[in-house]
Amino acid sequence: MTMRLPTFENTALARRGFLKNLLAIPAALVLANGSLPALADDANTTGLAVTDDTVKVGILHSVTGTMAISETGSVQAEKLAIEQINAMGGVLGRKIEFIQEDGASDWPTFAEKSKKLLVQDKVAAVFGCWTSASRKAALPVFEQYNGMLYYPTFYEGLEQSPNVIYTGQEATQQILEGLDWAAREKGAKKFYLLGSDYIWPRTSNKIARKHIENVLGSKVVGEEYYPLGHTQFNSVINKIKLKKPDVVFISVVGGSNVAFYKQLKAAGIDMGKEKPLFLTISVTEDEILGIGGENIEGIYASMKYFQSLPNENNQAFVKAFKERWGDDIVIGDVTQAAYLGPWLWKAAVEKAGSFDIDKVREASPGIELTTAPEGYVRVHENHHLWSKTRIGLAEPDGQYKVVYESDDLIEPDPFPEGYQ
Repeated sequence: MTMRLPTFENTALARRGFLKNLLAIPAALVLANGSLPALADDANTTGLAVTDDTVKVGILHSVTGTMAISETGSVQAEKLAIEQINAMGGVLGRKIEFIQEDGASDWPTFAEKSKKLLVQDKVAAVFGCWTSASRKAALPVFEQYNGMLYYPTFYEGLEQSPNVIYTGQEATQQILEGLDWAAREKGAKKFYLLGSDYIWPRTSNKIARKHIENVLGSKVVGEEYYPLGHTQFNSVINKIKLKKPDVVFISVVGGSNVAFYKQLKAAGIDMGKEKPLFLTISVTEDEILGIGGENIEGIYASMKYFQSLPNENNQAFVKAFKERWGDDIVIGDVTQAAYLGPWLWKAAVEKAGSFDIDKVREASPGIELTTAPEGYVRVHENHHLWSKTRIGLAEPDGQYKVVYESDDLIEPDPFPEGYQ
C-alpha cells in the first residue's frame, strides 16, 4: 500500500483571526492495484465515534508541565496533518474531528485521559504520548479497550503491541547506530552515560552499556540520572571533567536540557572541541529553541530527522508547517514522526475500508509513505517503521547540519538479541 503525502505546491491560506493552512491536494488515495478505496458499508457501525460525515480521533500530549517544551510540536504536527487530510476530503469521505487532552507531564493522567478518549469519546485512533513512562501508563488501557495509539517518540524498544504503531525509532536504529558512528568516525573508547531518571533513559543506557562493553570493546566511565525537571548539573559536570570521557551520551529530557547545556557553557566547556564529544538522543530542534543555539553549538544528535534535511518533501513540509504555526517555529524529530501518525492511520483505514480497530491493525503492515518529510518509511510487521539513521551537528542558528546518513533503511528490531 503506497500513499503519497501532499506536495504542498498549491497552498491556500485562509486568515480568520489566525493563520490557517489548508492545502489544495490533488487526487484521492490510490491503492496499489490502481483502484480507489470504496466506502465500506460497515465503516460507521463499529461502535466508534463515526457518523456518515465525521470521525473523531484523540490527541493526547503534555501541553503543561516540564514536558510541554518537547510535546507541543507533536500537537502542532498532528493538527496540521488532520487539516491537510480534511482538505483532501477526509478519510473514507468523513472529515476528522479531534478531541485534545492534556497529559500534563504526569503518567497517571495519561492513563486517565486515554480511558476517557476510548471509553467515553469512542475515538477511532489516538495520536499521543511522548515519554516512555506516559506510553507505559497508557498501554494497558489501549490493550484493554482495544484502541489504536500512534506513538511518535524515539524510544528504548523492548516492546511490541498490537495496539500501537511506533512512528519514531527504537534502540537499534538510534542508540546502536549512534554509538557505532562515534566509535568508527571519532575513535571513541570511553563513554559517560547521563540521563533523566525514568524508564527510557535507564533502559536506553542499559542497552548502550551492553553495546559499548560487549560489542565495541570500550568502557563506561560514569553513569548518572537526575529527576525530571532537575536544574542543578554542576556536580555531574565536574565529574565529567574529572573522568575525561571521549563521549558523553545524553538522554536528558524536557526542561532540564535548558539548565544542563547553559551550565555546561558556563563551566567553560567548549562543545565544539569534541573532547569530550557530546552525543544526545533527546535534544531536537524543539528543545534547542528553549536552550538557545549559542548554548548548544557543537553537540551531536543521533536521530532520523532534522529540519535541515534538503529533500523536496521536507522543504515543502517545513514551508507548510511555518505557514500554519509561524515563521519562528522549529521542527524536531518527534514532531515529524507525530506528523506521520494521521497519514499512516488514514492509509490503513482506507486500505481496510473500515474504521474498525481490528481491520485497521491488520491493514497496517506494509503501508509506506513515499513522500514523508524524512524521505520514505514503511510499516514493519512489528508495528515499527523502517527508517534511516542520521547524525546532526548543532549549529548556532539552532539547526542541525547532517554529517552522517545511513546508506539504507534500517529494519526495526525492538527485541535485539543480547540486549534484553
